[in-house]
Amino acid sequence: MKSVDVVIVGGAVIGSAAAYFLRSEAAFQGSVLVVEKDLSYETCATARSAASIRHQFSTPENIRMSQFGTEFIRHVGDHLRVGDAVPDVGFQEGGYLFLATPQGQGVLESNHRIQCSLGVDVALLSPDRLRERFPWLATQDLGGGSLGLSGEGWLDAYALMRAFRSKAESLGATYQAAQVAGLRRSGRRIASVELTDGTTVACGTVINAAGTGARQLAHSAGIRLPVESRKRCVFYCTSPTRLGPCPLVIDPGGAYFRPEGQGYICGISPPEAQDPECVDFEVQHALFDEVLWPVLAQRVPAFEALRVQRAWAGHYDVNTLDHNMVLGAHPEVDNLLFANGFSGHGMQHAAAVGRALSELVAFGVSRSLDLSALGWGRVVDGRPLLESNVV
Repeated sequence: MKSVDVVIVGGAVIGSAAAYFLRSEAAFQGSVLVVEKDLSYETCATARSAASIRHQFSTPENIRMSQFGTEFIRHVGDHLRVGDAVPDVGFQEGGYLFLATPQGQGVLESNHRIQCSLGVDVALLSPDRLRERFPWLATQDLGGGSLGLSGEGWLDAYALMRAFRSKAESLGATYQAAQVAGLRRSGRRIASVELTDGTTVACGTVINAAGTGARQLAHSAGIRLPVESRKRCVFYCTSPTRLGPCPLVIDPGGAYFRPEGQGYICGISPPEAQDPECVDFEVQHALFDEVLWPVLAQRVPAFEALRVQRAWAGHYDVNTLDHNMVLGAHPEVDNLLFANGFSGHGMQHAAAVGRALSELVAFGVSRSLDLSALGWGRVVDGRPLLESNVV
């Protein structure tokens, strides 16, 4: 039986960020093994996401993590360079624009006060100012909008994930293509990780970064994790009319769109009654035709002629308690760390979460950011830490 100081289950952006920060932490000199079932990453959430980062959250911890993420991405070439290979993740600071009806304006303003108190570069715009800045936008039913002026935008999420992995490997982390069968628990500790090929890996610490597989992994250790897999579809469309400068726009009903190449990507969550736990990758074309396109055409009249060119489906690991991630150790198991339930925010928070996990391993506490509010306490007590800005 081989023994490893830290086993990370899941090698996509969260697991690879944790591996990088662990191997970069001077106070940690142990070995790191990343176990990933598919090193092609074909179906992982990172590769199938809308690949965006924003500071406009209602939860302070999410704001701070995104702020760190932006600074990390701005200097990603310095952080993740390997020899002469300098990663380029194509970060475009196009901003986010959250729109609100008159009835929703109060929530927008409340969020704005929280964001400004934390130094977010954001502006509230009246309908008149929205029309002046974005003449293609229909504003007759709006109370206003909140526009990120810097720090928000989109990037190549796959390139960021690969850069984390390459740097982690260059620093000594080992990656293994394998499926985890479960965790072997002894009292308050995880003694080993069992692989489906019969291999057993003894460990000092386990990090659950298994995405939509996180609940099953937790269950093998006798822990109930409130995370479910929910399908989200992304549509790439073209329009005969180019809008000019365009941020990532969030309609009051939850639809979003942003520029991508010569067209736009867009999406919307299905109605709650039509959003069961799901693991398939079939695109819900009716969702575009019946729900998304009518919203987009009403908000942007030029999108009346919008045409879908391609589409794909991925999955959110949704925390059904409050749509915020669960970070850190469960109160009943000392050496099993969780980073799960991102509910669509994993890529943008990967750098901050990877750093936090490395600090939890090395020091027993997240030193750089106080993320204790995202721990297991609220889950065990049934106290949701609600995030109102979920896209």
